[in-house]
Amino acid sequence: QVQLVESGGGLVQFGGSLRLSCVGSGFSFSSSWMYWVRQAPGKGLEWVSNISPAGSATSYSNFLKGRSTISRDNAKNTLYLQLNSLKSEDAGVYYCAKDPLGIIRGQGTQVTVSS
Repeated sequence: QVQLVESGGGLVQFGGSLRLSCVGSGFSFSSSWMYWVRQAPGKGLEWVSNISPAGSATSYSNFLKGRSTISRDNAKNTLYLQLNSLKSEDAGVYYCAKDPLGIIRGQGTQVTVSS
């Protein structure tokens, strides 16, 4: 049974940083492309970032490009998303997922940015 458990969200001031984590189990984490998707308030799920199984290839959505870093530790079955220079529009529930649409995703972690 696939399980994805996110953590690391919270309330942060404008311009601050957060590091999101996601532990995966029940599947071959080290062989899987992994994704972060987000649901902003009042909107649908949107792709945020992805990383190849070995971590050598990464991609970012335009709204986070240059302000975030996706990484993984396959020995710990853990996916990370470092978010920097946070803005109010970055707020939402961030999910790690096994697909870019977020069909198979965890329970999410809330990111709130105060001005």
